[in-house]
Formats: sequence, C-alpha cells, structure tokens
Amino acid sequence: MALKTDLEAAVAGIFRERWSITNGRVVPAASDLLLGSNHGIKLEATVLYADMANSTQLVDEYDAQFSAEIYKAYLHCASKIIKACEGTITAYDGDRVMGVFVGDSKNANAVSAALKINYARIKIINPAINAQYPQVNYQIGHTIGIDTSDLVAARIGVRNDNDIVWIGRAANHAAKLCAATFVGSLRITRAVYDRLRDSEKNGNGISMWELAFWRDNGNAPIYSSTWMRGFS
Repeated sequence: MALKTDLEAAVAGIFRERWSITNGRVVPAASDLLLGSNHGIKLEATVLYADMANSTQLVDEYDAQFSAEIYKAYLHCASKIIKACEGTITAYDGDRVMGVFVGDSKNANAVSAALKINYARIKIINPAINAQYPQVNYQIGHTIGIDTSDLVAARIGVRNDNDIVWIGRAANHAAKLCAATFVGSLRITRAVYDRLRDSEKNGNGISMWELAFWRDNGNAPIYSSTWMRGFS
C-alpha cells in the first residue's frame, strides 16, 4: 500500500504544480532541468530521426552477432554525422537515433546530415557488408524524418533512472515520418523545406525533393528525397 500511496501523491503533485518554463538557446543537459518539479526549457529546434528499416526481419532471419554489427555500423555513422553537422544526440531507441539541431542554420544542418547519412548507407556501410559477407544477401535500408517547431524539454523518470523528454510537434512528427509509407529515404515537412537554402533544395540545378501528400494537423505537404551528399 505504501507504493500506491506514493504514486497517488506524486501524480496529484504533478497535475497540481504550476510549470516553470525558461527560454533556451542550446540543447539542455539533464542537469539543466529539475526532476522533482514541473520545470522545462523552451527552444526553437529541428529534430531528425534516423531509423534503420526492417530491423524485425533482420533479427528474425540473421544471427545476433550479424544483427548487432548492422545496428552498430548504421547508428555509428548516423551519430557521427549528426554531431559533425552541429546536431546533438538526444536519444537512441532500438534501431534509431534522435538528433536535435538549434541555431540559425538548424534546418540546413539537419537536412545536410540526412543527405550524408544516406550517402554513408549507400557508399560506406552496404559495400562494407558485401565485402565482409559476400555470401550474405543483405543491404541496409532506412528512413529519416525531419521537422521543426518550438519544443519544451523536461526531465522525466525517477531518481537515478531519468531522461529528457521532448514535447512538441517536431519530435513527434519527425518520428512519425520514419513510419510513413512514402517512396524515398528522406522526408521533411513543409516547415523545414520553406526554411532551406537553395543549395539544400536543389542539386545540379534539379530539385532534389518530391512532394508526398501526408496531411496531418495542417503540416502538409511532406517533401521526400532519395538524394545523398558526400563529405568533400
């Protein structure tokens, strides 16, 4: 009964307490947020989710060692690229990684990261799989979703087991785009597309983005791409 009483008191306190929201300009660390009270940091941010495709089929059909190598290779490349493009890694969730970008170039940086992750998948990871395991017919697929909006970061969980949760459209929609059944590996919302430089919208004078109509809360259309960008 002590646990039930503790939970009732905690939940009542969460709903009763007024929120303290401060404005931020950088991605907060857990230490910047209070765990035991309704405290959040609000910032303008762009969220990128890079999600490896068909991981359930991977673990069902291949052994654990091979599957782990695929996970590690993809998430290593995606994470290094996100950081190189001035993003901050905020979460790993199974076979996907979440990056948050802030600042004046947040949308261009997120899109550049997506294009480079696609390059790494096609030109680095898949050839390495073929070279190491020529007898295995496996290639990594993925989807990357990007959206931008105001977000509130809050600290959730319990003492010694807690993390940051990101509350706002960009976090949910970027993740949702990874599950949408569109043609194309990279998917960005209209809000992101409208804020890009021309060099991020076009390649060799040709538009690299196609429209895929996915209407949700007025945040349509979605722009899809299979392009990639190298590291030179």
